[in-house]
Amino acid sequence: MVRRFWEIDALRGLAVVAMIAFHTVFDLHYFAGISLLPGDAWFWLPRAIGAAFIFLAGVSLTLSKSTPFKRGAMIFSWGLAITAVTWFAFPINTIWFGVLHLIGLSIILAPFLERGGPALAAALIAIGAWLQFQSFQFPWLLWLGFAPAQFYSFDYYPLLPWLGVLLLGMWAGRKLYSKAKPRVAPALVSPLCFLGRNSLAIYLLHQPLLVLAVTLLT
Repeated sequence: MVRRFWEIDALRGLAVVAMIAFHTVFDLHYFAGISLLPGDAWFWLPRAIGAAFIFLAGVSLTLSKSTPFKRGAMIFSWGLAITAVTWFAFPINTIWFGVLHLIGLSIILAPFLERGGPALAAALIAIGAWLQFQSFQFPWLLWLGFAPAQFYSFDYYPLLPWLGVLLLGMWAGRKLYSKAKPRVAPALVSPLCFLGRNSLAIYLLHQPLLVLAVTLLT
C-alpha cells in the first residue's frame, strides 16, 4: 500500500506524457525514417524522462508500506519479460538492463544504502557519469555500468549512475513527506494523476500500440 500524494502522481503523469511523445518520435524515426529531433535531443531527452521516473520511484518508496523486495522483484520480472520480447523481435538492440530492471533492483537494494544519504547518491552518480565515457571488453558487468565497446540498446539504465538518482529521490521523500498528509487533487490535474497512478501498465502497453499505429500509418 502506498500513501498517494497528488503532486507526485501528477509529476509522474507528466513524465508519462513526455515518454509517450518521445517514443512516438522515436518510432517514426526507427520504423519510418522520419526524423523530428536534432542529434543531441536523442541523447538528453530519454535520460531526462528516465531520471524523472527513477527519482519519483525513490520518493514513492518512502511512502510505501509494502515490502520493497516484493515490489522490486515484480518490476524486475517485467524487465525480464521485456528482455525476452526484444531479444526475439530486435536481437541486435535487445534491452538487457533497461529502466524496469534498474528500478526493480534499486528498490531491493535501496533500503540497505539509504543511510548513505545524498553524499552516497552523488558519488554513485559521479562514478556512473565517468563510466558512460568508458568502454570495456567484457559484458558481465553491463548491469552495473561497465558497457562493452559498440554496445547499443533501445533502453539502458545501469545501476551506476541511476541508483544514485533513486537514492536522491528517497532522500527528498524523507525530507518532504515524513509528516505530510495526502490532500485531494485539484480537478485540473486529475487526468495527469490517473496517468501517474497507472504508469507501469501504460509503460508496458504503449510501445506495442505505438509501433502498430506507426506501421499502419506509414
